[in-house]
Amino acid sequence: MTPTRRRRRVDQQQRRTAVWMVSPALVVMFLVAAVPIGYAVWLSLNVYSVRQADLSQFVGLTNYWNALTSPEWWTAFRQTFFFAIVSVGLEIVLGVAMALLLNLAFRGRGLLRSTLLVPYAVLTVVSAITWQAMFESNLGLVTGILRALGLPGGEHVWLAEPGYAMTVIIVADVWKTAPFVALLVLAGLQVIPPDVYEAADLDGASRWQTFWRVTLPLLRPAIALAAIFRLLDALRVFDLPFVLTKGASGTETMSMLAYQELREGRLIGPGSALSILTFATVMVVSLVYIRFAGGNIRDVAKES
Repeated sequence: MTPTRRRRRVDQQQRRTAVWMVSPALVVMFLVAAVPIGYAVWLSLNVYSVRQADLSQFVGLTNYWNALTSPEWWTAFRQTFFFAIVSVGLEIVLGVAMALLLNLAFRGRGLLRSTLLVPYAVLTVVSAITWQAMFESNLGLVTGILRALGLPGGEHVWLAEPGYAMTVIIVADVWKTAPFVALLVLAGLQVIPPDVYEAADLDGASRWQTFWRVTLPLLRPAIALAAIFRLLDALRVFDLPFVLTKGASGTETMSMLAYQELREGRLIGPGSALSILTFATVMVVSLVYIRFAGGNIRDVAKES
């Protein structure tokens, strides 16, 4: 047997071994993910009643057509994307700033890095209740400070007015998840070779020029990874608006709309269709993002 054929045979055996080793995980992933999604798709193609027996019937794409032609869906769609874009944008900016600060050498840096995880470790529901108390119209800490200083917003009922309610949700989300972005960016800072900074110093670059032309380009893979994680999570947001406003005052998201149809309206078919549309929206956004930022994400995979 020639060396080429022997190598080819070894490669085939390794592929078969890899397939057998990965197969159990693929089966579990299929049962955990694909089966529920498939069942939800089937429910979305039917009118299904939990109150009356023998009332179910196949209606095809009618539920999807009704959802896509309803103003409620497009309102929730716009509000979800507004929340996602603003909150993720602020988290990226604050996360990069926090990572640059934590990357400096100073006493107590380890303690500060550990403290950074506290907001992210807090349950989202607990965080939402805390922010709800802080913006309570009469006894809230934030509204009380605004009134005491004579600043705008002190007399407003933040969680009951459009614009103000969305602001509270965005602030709560940024407070909780900006540390997550900071940790990812900090990991990217740790792998930047010191030689590039030494070369920048020899070239006479200022701190701003070093950050803009050296640090930021080298951080793009980490920032791209953090952005896609946060963007996909923000597009599925449910818990913050559910606890803070119940979707009122211009804060209803796609996930909340599907929940209201499924749980409160008991409309299984339309609610499942809204859930599938939310899932499809997140999938399309992820595919588009990876298409244009996939190179940076692959760079992270190679570095790890």
